[in-house]
Amino acid sequence: MDFELTEEQKMVQQTARSFAQEVLAKTVAERDAEERFPYDEVKQMAELGFMGIAVPEEYNGSGLDIVSYAVMIEELAKVDASAAVVVSVNNSLVCDILLKFADDEQKEKYLKPLASGQKLGAFALSEAEAGSDPGGLICTAGKVGNEYILNGTKNFTTNGSTADVVIVFATINKEIGHKGICAFIVEKGTPGFRVSKKEKKMGIRSSDTCELTFEDCHIPAENLLFQEGKGLKIALTALDSGRIGIASQAIGIAQASLDTALAYAKERKQFGKAISEFQATQFKFADLATEIDAARLLIYRAAALKDAGKKFEREAAMAKLKASQIAVRASDEAVQILGGYGYITDFPVERYFRDAKITELYEGTSEIQKLVIARQLLRE
Repeated sequence: MDFELTEEQKMVQQTARSFAQEVLAKTVAERDAEERFPYDEVKQMAELGFMGIAVPEEYNGSGLDIVSYAVMIEELAKVDASAAVVVSVNNSLVCDILLKFADDEQKEKYLKPLASGQKLGAFALSEAEAGSDPGGLICTAGKVGNEYILNGTKNFTTNGSTADVVIVFATINKEIGHKGICAFIVEKGTPGFRVSKKEKKMGIRSSDTCELTFEDCHIPAENLLFQEGKGLKIALTALDSGRIGIASQAIGIAQASLDTALAYAKERKQFGKAISEFQATQFKFADLATEIDAARLLIYRAAALKDAGKKFEREAAMAKLKASQIAVRASDEAVQILGGYGYITDFPVERYFRDAKITELYEGTSEIQKLVIARQLLRE
């Protein structure tokens, strides 16, 4: 068993780290305060091949592996969790499912520009009454001739106002539950499709999270993804992959929190010595470092299993559960170690603290991760 990254993976790590430190760091605080989307930064990440990192080169992707993807997301999230989630959604929830479920024409028309970063994607699943229970969708898709007509509202859509392409889930028959759910490819500018609200958020404020409304929105029948009634399968497959990305985002926040707290503790003096010399502070650092490493290894295991074409649902849920928990804890401890300075925007731990919480919520709450893990265990 080899725990070392390959040379290629190390190169991805260094490229992402340099970009984050040299580009994202310059504007992250300002964009967070202004709730401004990183348009220019996303274009630059596309040029680096980050927007379709695990998509084969034949579809304009970088042709790398999922471990490289996880490493890249962590490095971005150490500096800017908002930029990291923009990239994560485009990769895991859009490109990955198009690669798996789209036909050749859909891949040519949509996957290629999304993987290259010429276009940006979004994933619209959640509704007011269907969050943790995706089988309870009420957004409808009625077929008339060679079209589907969408009606309904989607909540909490990352990249909602900036995406060129949205994967939308709707039911063709509410009475048959999850068997009626379908996935559709909807282009920005389609009549009847609009962004009805941009959410004001506690964290990841430089990414846009929106409510989308569909009112008699006519979608060509060829924009049905895969088959009728297979939408839930597509959504759950996407979320399994997405959990690797969100876990990587979480571990980036956790590592950044620890690094900032360590640097501060070495400089901050109380009672005549640096606070890093107090045993209570040292114990905090030891616990955090151990938990962060444990979560990172869970992420790498899930990513390696996916790369090998093996089942990784349980492992991805474990990785997201553990990484999100340590992100919240590490950012909380960082604020505590910095004291009053941790509570003001002059230091980034205040932003880490706000950004961390969402990792326990989206792409499956921590409670849902526990259900996924338990159900897998009970099937064995």
